[in-house]
Amino acid sequence: MSQVSKHPARPSTPPKTPQATTQQQSRGHSKAYALMASGTMVSRVLGFIRTALLAVAIGSSTTMADIFEKANVIPTIIFMLLAGGIFNVVLVPQLIKASKAADRGSAYTSKLVTLTIVVMGLATVLLVSMAGPLIKILTLNWTAPMIAMGTTFAYWCLPQIFFYGVYAVIGQVLNAHNRFGAYMWAPVANNLVQICTIGTFIVLFGAYGGGNDQMDTWTSDQTVLLAGGATLGIVVQALALFWPLRRIGLNLRPDFSWRGMGLRHVGKLAAWTLGSMMVGNIASLVNSKFVSAASPARLLLPDGGASVPGEQALNTSQLITVLPHSIFALTLATMLFNEFTKAFHEKRRGDIAPLLSRGLRTSAVPIVFATVAFIVLAGPLGRLFAGSSSTAMLQGAAIGQLLLLTTLGLPFKSIHFFMIRVFFAEEDTKTPMLIQTVIATLCVVLAFVAVQVLPATEIARAVALIYGATNVLSAVIAHFLIVRRYGDYGSARVADAYVRIGVMAAASGAVGAGVLWLLGGYDWGFAWSSIGAAVISIAVVGSVMAVVYIILLRLVRSEELEDFLGPLARRIPALRR
Repeated sequence: MSQVSKHPARPSTPPKTPQATTQQQSRGHSKAYALMASGTMVSRVLGFIRTALLAVAIGSSTTMADIFEKANVIPTIIFMLLAGGIFNVVLVPQLIKASKAADRGSAYTSKLVTLTIVVMGLATVLLVSMAGPLIKILTLNWTAPMIAMGTTFAYWCLPQIFFYGVYAVIGQVLNAHNRFGAYMWAPVANNLVQICTIGTFIVLFGAYGGGNDQMDTWTSDQTVLLAGGATLGIVVQALALFWPLRRIGLNLRPDFSWRGMGLRHVGKLAAWTLGSMMVGNIASLVNSKFVSAASPARLLLPDGGASVPGEQALNTSQLITVLPHSIFALTLATMLFNEFTKAFHEKRRGDIAPLLSRGLRTSAVPIVFATVAFIVLAGPLGRLFAGSSSTAMLQGAAIGQLLLLTTLGLPFKSIHFFMIRVFFAEEDTKTPMLIQTVIATLCVVLAFVAVQVLPATEIARAVALIYGATNVLSAVIAHFLIVRRYGDYGSARVADAYVRIGVMAAASGAVGAGVLWLLGGYDWGFAWSSIGAAVISIAVVGSVMAVVYIILLRLVRSEELEDFLGPLARRIPALRR
């Protein structure tokens, strides 16, 4: 219900002109963008703290870290494998359509939430009962004690699948009603819970000091606190959305009358999306299986293999590189997805190209800078997530190497993400599925070849390089398909923007590298000495780079910088003219 209906205008209030209405909508988009971006940023920063604390508790390139990471990541991948794409993409257009009904979508949403709870509940029970076989299937060359420990962790972590489903469906209901903030801020609660539990773990059981003997002294209390805390965080994340859901006023209730929901139509759309998610996530599971071989290989090394990255180190490097994508590209693309959807429904196909072009060029400002910053700061960033043990420098170097390899594909990851939103907005889920199939198949083939020709200690580095390279390929494929279907979206202008911005970012990176050299970032000096020193080095170098970068863009009067500083979302309505 609008503000006008709640508070009728007084007679003396002049009627709103179309221009005033457009300005009000623009301010609303800007506020929504800022709320979403800030929520994502806070969540990611807390996620960094959580990952850094976990490394203090159990290390990063250690057997226990890899075992826990395996059990804790499986629920996320399986959820995305089963239904993640359906919740995040296919149901948004259906919910938007339902929201225009007389009951604002209350009946449809009640059926959808009920169906989600039933299906995800049954799936979770089945998967928890298969915890042991899942760990065996998804690992390579693990010893019997490692399998047993992984299975125990999995019993505690697999219930997360149900709560991921609840979080996803409620979040998309909120998004369909233009309540974007809660969905982005709920993970903050999750990270706070996990930070508290890991902090408690360190207080009660102490920090990891080095060596590879954690399994010999591990207790049930440690398992409950570490894995149970991880699951509790997801529970809180899901439940946090029910308060804003209630404020929408949909009056949801259990409804098992699923006939008439249009599931046949949704099923046709979901078939391709589910296929895409299955292909992509099966590839992730297979690749993680290959990387898991690093854990038993590490046990055979005389120094405990602190310099050998495994699954925990690889996922940490991806967590770092996904930060700018999540804050800027994902946030902006989420809002643009609704705009794309509305444009297609209202037969305004001519608005698609300007929206896509502006989104790509605007996101280039932070994404390209982040790419260069990650390359310059790979070492200190790795040290930040390497814990406080006697082998922390070696573990940090291992993460830094993976970070360099994955960072190379970062801009292309965001470009591909923007382009794929266009297909989804038109309810074309087949094209993204075909792209995903090509990329996923290539990833698995290349990873399999790497397993055959490289020692297990090098598999994580090989997979990191493969991820970076295939991000480039996926963007190239999406570009050609977009141009073929919708015509040129101003690709030459977009490429020119990336080149110009890239030159400015490289110049700022050169200055930043000089500052980092003075801080001992390239010779095991101050920047490597502790987590605190790494934080200081990152802050100093990052600040210097940012200032130089903005000054350079200002000097060349970059249009993209102006669009970024005044978010694209504020300008979207102008494109409709």
